[in-house]
Amino acid sequence: MPAAAVRFGSALALLAAAWAAGAGCSPGEEGQPRGPAKGGRPRLAGIVFQEDQFFRLVLLGMRQAAAAAGAELLEANSYNKPDREIELVHTYVARRVDAIVISPLSRRGSVAALRAAHDRGIRVVCYNTTVEADFPAAFVECSPEDLGAQTGRAARRHIEEKLGGRAKVAVLAFKSLLPEQSDGRVNGFKGALAGLPGVRFVAEQDAWLTEAALKRAGDILTANPDVDLIWAANEGGTLGAVMAVRAAGRAGKVAVFGTDIGEQMLAFLRDPDGILQAVTAQRPVELGRAAVESALKALRGEAVERRVSLPGICLSRADPEGVKAYEERLKGWIGR
Repeated sequence: MPAAAVRFGSALALLAAAWAAGAGCSPGEEGQPRGPAKGGRPRLAGIVFQEDQFFRLVLLGMRQAAAAAGAELLEANSYNKPDREIELVHTYVARRVDAIVISPLSRRGSVAALRAAHDRGIRVVCYNTTVEADFPAAFVECSPEDLGAQTGRAARRHIEEKLGGRAKVAVLAFKSLLPEQSDGRVNGFKGALAGLPGVRFVAEQDAWLTEAALKRAGDILTANPDVDLIWAANEGGTLGAVMAVRAAGRAGKVAVFGTDIGEQMLAFLRDPDGILQAVTAQRPVELGRAAVESALKALRGEAVERRVSLPGICLSRADPEGVKAYEERLKGWIGR
């Protein structure tokens, strides 16, 4: 994911503010965590924003944690639509859930609706993305810096061992989409290559969807025919970069390193063309599990770590057994 979302700006903020203004608070409710009725099951809402493998696995982790605690989990998808996100929050407030566990669409635009829920005594836990506010009980993420740094260390080994310490590198990011996450991943990657005097970054552009990344990476290869390595900050960018190198007939000359994982990426890591060298995967099942566990702790009045950063998992062509083991875990998660 990348985490990925659409930046909705003022539209989402205006919708949320309008809803929050009309939501109101019953006497005695504001600011008081409600919690489940004595002896009752906690009721949690788990909200995702895309129908993809990453969020399906996040929901799997949520279900595991809810089942282990005897809690009820109500699942929903905002489908990247700001009005739907607000409607879902409104619905769950009306249904009197005890907590909302959500990957918000906008750091600012999602605040009003979630704050209104918080003011009605509902615990709010963010995962993957968060809001610019202090009311969420916790924020759980896979550390963007670590995701970039792990792939960067794999790229550094490739440059030192196969390119004599010299390389021209291009970057595909998603800064205009989610600047904080993108910058964290990019800075982690660049930091891992720091100190290599023979490394030069020749291009850095945004492209997080596969089709756009295919075109953007193709343009970079045309403008910089001596590029040695492309790193992409998310799954769509990585897939597009691999396809661009393949389409340009540059297999064996340009290596691709990336971020996030899926079945197609695992296949690329095994492909004999050798284009994709390594990716760093997030931990979506653990992410969902930790987010729900944080919400349950908050409901029980226990101490909650306000920010939880999970490390990534580096999968490399140089470690086929590690790739195979991860693929078996993935098949188990998705029921294959």
